[in-house]
Amino acid sequence: MRLVWVLSGRGWADCIVSDHQAEAEVTASYITTAPEDLLTAVARLIVGETECRAQFEAEPTAFRWIFYREGTNVWIRLLELAHGSAHDNTGAEIWSTQQNIDVVARAVIRCFDEVVREYGESTYRGKWGEHFPRAELEALRTAWREHRGAWAASSTPTNP
Repeated sequence: MRLVWVLSGRGWADCIVSDHQAEAEVTASYITTAPEDLLTAVARLIVGETECRAQFEAEPTAFRWIFYREGTNVWIRLLELAHGSAHDNTGAEIWSTQQNIDVVARAVIRCFDEVVREYGESTYRGKWGEHFPRAELEALRTAWREHRGAWAASSTPTNP
């Protein structure tokens, strides 16, 4: 699994997510806490929640990430909705995958590590309009480090 976050204009980002079968590109606006919500959702999965969500607003379109976890497996559905308040059932699924929790965590951490390497926190703030989500990234990294030993004991992760 691979995730790429590209600052495409003042307050706008394009997010490309892919696995070995398919790819989707979604847009996020700074009007919501899209990167923080994505990082937090994955951290919540790591510590044991079985269903988490994150949403990117693209004004008026919205992209909703739905994560389901069972054991070390995570199913991800990415929906495109006409409006952010719309029910899941009205959305069109534009991408889905099943991955090991370790693969998901590594892909998201790697993505935001690359963002800060490419832009730096100051340029990120200037382009996105908000601070880089450092606290959420580090919370995810900490949760991943604390839990990955248990996953290794229960299954072998696949390569992204």
